[in-house]
Amino acid sequence: MDQTAKLDLPYIMPSQAQKHVTHNEALRLLDGLVQLSVIDRDLPDPPTAPAEGDRYLVSPGGSGAWMGWDGAVAHHADGVWQKLTPQPGWRAWVEDEGKLIAFDGSSWQVVGGIPASGAQIQNAALLGIGTAADAANPFSARVNKALWTALYTAEGGNGDLFHTMNKENAAGDVGILMQSGFVTKALMGLFGSDNWRLSVSSDGSVFHDAIRAEAGSGRIALPSNPKFVAHLNYDQYVAADSWTKVAVNSADYNDQGVFDAGTNRFTAPAAGLYGFGAAIGWKQNGANVPSAAKAKLVRNGSLDLTAPLVMPSLSVIATDGSETVLHLQAMALLATGDTVELRQLFGSFDGYVPQTVTRFWGWWVA
Repeated sequence: MDQTAKLDLPYIMPSQAQKHVTHNEALRLLDGLVQLSVIDRDLPDPPTAPAEGDRYLVSPGGSGAWMGWDGAVAHHADGVWQKLTPQPGWRAWVEDEGKLIAFDGSSWQVVGGIPASGAQIQNAALLGIGTAADAANPFSARVNKALWTALYTAEGGNGDLFHTMNKENAAGDVGILMQSGFVTKALMGLFGSDNWRLSVSSDGSVFHDAIRAEAGSGRIALPSNPKFVAHLNYDQYVAADSWTKVAVNSADYNDQGVFDAGTNRFTAPAAGLYGFGAAIGWKQNGANVPSAAKAKLVRNGSLDLTAPLVMPSLSVIATDGSETVLHLQAMALLATGDTVELRQLFGSFDGYVPQTVTRFWGWWVA
């Protein structure tokens, strides 16, 4: 063996003439390799006026005296360029970048920094960008902006971009948590099922579903928006010429508990715009035929929310309460705690508000 195994330093052989030549060659190699520091690693061509002892890492596409030296150390000694082929584990300081790099057997990588362009990172246990990652958050980033962009067709991609998040099974969770001061204020994703949910919280512990989308049908629900449908479950007597609260006393649907069947009223849980509707009927008492049927919505027990809706003649209406006399629709801005109720009046003669057709409903708009 004429050279050392790692650095290819020449041995002085027995009975060798001019031993100083071999010795000086080894010193020259050591001078180029020990405490390795390179001026630049982005040049494919040799500089025009190198100084004795200058060292560079040859970038891809080396030419001239550096032809075929890509990734090697170019050492200028005794007026000529000398190629030093890196071995796995070599380290070098890049002077113009202020970075320490290491050779991994195929390319040079930044030590303790961002890998060089084109480098592969496989099966890394932790990755922190601007902050320290840990076992609970093996990928962590402390940044002000993040950009994901598609690989364009001209770059070898297809121009599309998909961000995939996967869970093991339907019973698991997969989603996005949005926090303020590291307190979760919103959740979006598939939680405990394959139905999509958006939930919000003021304290990070109690959450309210704002939107739900059923996986099997695509149907959308707004479970936190107050809404109700109620009906009258008996024939209510109403005296002649007297505005009477319709005792709607049975809720078919009562999200957020906004309708009180005991008081027959809706109560606004929050300030906002609400919509209301009602179906009004008439059932004859004996032979009496009122001159008109009227209905209106009343706010807070005394304020007309709508002008009375009037059916001026009941002579064409079935007397058994099987037909709807009036349909009432309204929208109103309400304050928190405002109440809304349905009232009805029969002109000149009494009658019944029939259970068969009487309905009252409402919902949050905005």
